[in-house]
Amino acid sequence: MKERLRFFAALSCAVLLGACTAINSPAGEAPAAASKATAPASWAAPQVLVPPSNFHGVHGLAVDRKGRLLAGTVTGGEMWVVDRKTGASEVFIAGPEGESDDIAIGPRGEMAWTSYLQGIIRYRRNDKAPIQELATGLPGINSLAFHPRSGKLYASQVFLGDALWEIDVRGRKKPRLIAKDMGGFNGFEVGRDGMLYGPLWFKQQVVKIHPRTGKITVIADGFQTPAAANLDRRGNLWVVDTKAGTLVKVHLKSRKKTVVAQLDTALDNLAIAREGTIYVSNMADNAVIAVNPKTGKATTLTSGELAVPSGSRLDGQQLLVADVFGFRSVDTQSGEVKDIYRMQASEMEYPFSVGVSSSQVALASWFTGTVQLLDRSTKKHVSMAHGFKAPMDAIPLDDGSVLVTEIATGQVLRASGDHLKDRQVLAKDLQGPVQMVLSADGKSVFVSEAAGRVLRVALAGGAPEVVAEKLAMPEGLAITPWGSLLVVEAAAQRITEIDLKAKTSRTVAQGLPIGLPALPGMPPVFAPTGVDVDADGVVYVTADRNNSVLKISPVR
Repeated sequence: MKERLRFFAALSCAVLLGACTAINSPAGEAPAAASKATAPASWAAPQVLVPPSNFHGVHGLAVDRKGRLLAGTVTGGEMWVVDRKTGASEVFIAGPEGESDDIAIGPRGEMAWTSYLQGIIRYRRNDKAPIQELATGLPGINSLAFHPRSGKLYASQVFLGDALWEIDVRGRKKPRLIAKDMGGFNGFEVGRDGMLYGPLWFKQQVVKIHPRTGKITVIADGFQTPAAANLDRRGNLWVVDTKAGTLVKVHLKSRKKTVVAQLDTALDNLAIAREGTIYVSNMADNAVIAVNPKTGKATTLTSGELAVPSGSRLDGQQLLVADVFGFRSVDTQSGEVKDIYRMQASEMEYPFSVGVSSSQVALASWFTGTVQLLDRSTKKHVSMAHGFKAPMDAIPLDDGSVLVTEIATGQVLRASGDHLKDRQVLAKDLQGPVQMVLSADGKSVFVSEAAGRVLRVALAGGAPEVVAEKLAMPEGLAITPWGSLLVVEAAAQRITEIDLKAKTSRTVAQGLPIGLPALPGMPPVFAPTGVDVDADGVVYVTADRNNSVLKISPVR
């Protein structure tokens, strides 16, 4: 798996951007028109249906010695600075070095952060100093904190590991293991007593850990999913519960718990300013919220309708969007966004693509290796299948089977049976299969390849046929009502229409805010751009660079 991902990550942009699109004719007839709509003469300029937002999921927060509010993103690979009065935000450290799940400020103003997907702890003494890598090879390195007096640095692995480490800030010694298999010691802080205070994500507890012995003492329990904890100057431990959506105050002496603010679910982290204001991040809403600790009044500094819009499919007048930290619907007329599921409040696991059949919806996550099935009419959870090798897309079929692209194996699978355990290989040795769309007759599926091709794979079997090549990182696909194929070329930031009969192509839109860069070691397609077209020929595209949804109307 790692070798295949390295191969695709090494593909040259010059190769992917190629010259003109080359079109090859697939065997058989082109897909039949799905309605009476005719091909337009051209396309209007894209219109914003859902407005852009900052970040790509927001996680760790910190207020530094200069009073700046820093916010970390993993998917976006950047660290941001947020104006504490206006909410205006801008990139502070660009990617990939800026990838930050958590951020810590030391007693002398030094800063460290965790690059979760890269497995790296980074450090900078001040704004003008170079960035150093203190530790590498720590998958899932999640949270970290400095001792407020000595400057000792501690860090924990969660989800992709479960361990607590002491980190040498000079970068000379290897990390020292303090404890492991704790239960997910997430966003934590070091008290003035030298103890480490934080939540155990998987045990619904808040604990303190002795940094020398690793001894764990439970402070409070009964949480739903505690995500992070910070200490104030009055002997209170403030905890965000991501599943409950609450900000909770725990008095350390009495152990009394008080819900101070009811917020939305999918909370991630928090930071406390010197004057006492508590800042909370919400990954599903790209939101940073300021909370008054005395009154519980919450003020949103910045937020967005979508977090990281990726794959999408139309369901009547609704555009279903796999939003990585949520699953959402967008009204194609008004642009209104509604939650279907949010991270940590449901069974959903980081969806990157969505597929629709007459009765089911499928969500695929390459990050967790899962395909989830929902009832199309109710959107209720039906089943969750694990063990796929970086599934980039999934399409449920009316016979109950599901088509799945695995970018790690280069295969297109047809999965069926209990929890989709029966897996038939329809195509193999593909060059980074990404998104799919069924042909109009339902007998084949078009597949985009990261290496620059679109293939047609027959469901009955047989060798794949090349439909188009020399494309610039093709991702989302859609069939128009008049039978042509729309292809998102993410590396060229355009949508191309391919006439399958005439073997010609034309540009639908270009200069689009798409093609979010992948972080080192990740699949070349990080958040696949979704595209779909309605019966009138109106095109909808998710824009992962600025978290918007665009609407492109045909001109006839």
